[in-house]
Amino acid sequence: MAATPSPASAPDAIIVGAGLSGLVAAAELVDAGKRVVIVDQEPEATLGGQAWWSFGGLFLVDSPEQRRMGVRDSLELARQDWDGTAGFDRDEDEWGRRWADAYLEFAAGEKRAWLHEKGVRFFPVVGWAERGGYNAIGHGNSVPRFHITWGTGPGVLAPFIARVKAGEAAGLVEIRHRHRVDELIVEGGAVVGVRGAVLADDPAERGEPSNREVTGDFELRAPAVVVASGGIGGNHELVRQFWPKRMGEPPAAMLSGVPAHVDGRMLPISETAGARLVNGDRMWHYTEGITNWHPVWPLHGIRILPGPSSLWFDANGKRMPVPLFPGFDTLGTLEHIVATGHAHSWFVLTQKIIEKEFALSGSEQNPDLTGKDVRLLAQRVRPGAPAPVEAFKQHGVDFVVAETLPELLEGMRGLSHSTELDTANIEREIVARDRELDNEFSKDLQLIAVRAARKYRGDKLIRVATPHKILDPKAGPLIAVKLHLLTRKSLGGIQTDLESRALGADGAPVPGLYAVGEAAGFGGGGVHGYRALEGTFLGGCLFTGRAAGRSIASA
Repeated sequence: MAATPSPASAPDAIIVGAGLSGLVAAAELVDAGKRVVIVDQEPEATLGGQAWWSFGGLFLVDSPEQRRMGVRDSLELARQDWDGTAGFDRDEDEWGRRWADAYLEFAAGEKRAWLHEKGVRFFPVVGWAERGGYNAIGHGNSVPRFHITWGTGPGVLAPFIARVKAGEAAGLVEIRHRHRVDELIVEGGAVVGVRGAVLADDPAERGEPSNREVTGDFELRAPAVVVASGGIGGNHELVRQFWPKRMGEPPAAMLSGVPAHVDGRMLPISETAGARLVNGDRMWHYTEGITNWHPVWPLHGIRILPGPSSLWFDANGKRMPVPLFPGFDTLGTLEHIVATGHAHSWFVLTQKIIEKEFALSGSEQNPDLTGKDVRLLAQRVRPGAPAPVEAFKQHGVDFVVAETLPELLEGMRGLSHSTELDTANIEREIVARDRELDNEFSKDLQLIAVRAARKYRGDKLIRVATPHKILDPKAGPLIAVKLHLLTRKSLGGIQTDLESRALGADGAPVPGLYAVGEAAGFGGGGVHGYRALEGTFLGGCLFTGRAAGRSIASA
């Protein structure tokens, strides 16, 4: 089969992947007047990749939004939180540390102004993710730092898509969808291009699986190749292969928080070309996944972004230990759940809690923020749960709604299948917790944490329900949610220097090869270490893509 012809003028760079990090790199190259070819195995409908599906959360330090909410943040405090969360302890972490220092300065410095100049705006209430719950130098955000983009994930993508499209109109950019890279061309020790297969056209909509029928082949050459292909979260076989031993045996059942095309196939291809892969056993998966009642891709799960009030029980009916409360320590909770031998757990809550504390991750689950609809947004402060949450409550297979506790427990038993659920202990825990509310003080650390959270203006306004008894009929009905493990992010990947140049086994740059975004562990092959502070995944795509584009442009 004949190879696809090259552009009339050879490009200055080839970018493998049309997600956020690749688009940012391309936009920087367009700004410098460089020629770019973007190749992506998926149809045109997927332009923007995983970022399109995201909630659009971005990690910023000492922002105007924080200050308006009464939050005092600083680079020093953010660095303390990052270091305590990352837990860097390997020789391979050298470049991850350097990227972390650079990213923190970016997040506390020009990041917001750079995005603002491009038209990106933020919801005024800053969210508080990964609250930690340990000591001051341990895991977690000491203050709220989760800035929701006005327009969610599509709002983050918009300026970069616009710049790339403008470059396309000007003849600087060519986007080749349905082009799957199977090989990086190496000559004289340098990466000089890509080879691969042209796939058949496919009408699949965004996120839907597309065919892998090969109709031809192609070869492209350029002095720089950028791997922007994402991670492994859609490939459960790879997730289990790299599952960290420190977390025991990989779970038998998981939902997918990303489309199936997030398959990790460019990582071994890059390694064959000389790149060094590190920290493959570091991952970021969520514990609050629910089965999507209207799925787009196989095993499609949605993450609940919970406030801190729901009571959390493991599959056997034991309450989660301190400080594994909703929204406090994602991987700590994941490790605890896996240790039970099961892949699910339970929230027990009230209608009053779900109305104020349940948000769903994803652009499609937040039409008010995604569509920049102020009138629809106003409904969040009115009685009733947001419409997407209410839809899951009515149609989702993981929800049990009941007027009485015996009815609720019976419904939970019905969804437990072969698991022995100690409903007597669940009842005992709920009754005991409710007794603690007879006073303004308590020994229950979750209640103490809830009351502390409400001292933050944003939490009190829209995020944390007034403490109340679970069995108070006025707060009902009662709700139980069966939670599943949800694959999402790779925290390791191709090791890179601060210019996003891929490094080889000898620590030297592989000439011509760059890596960005999740494929590079969001910087250095692992900028997050073992854990993340949230809002840092899109930010890592922005920062690494920008670094690659500027480095290539100045070469």
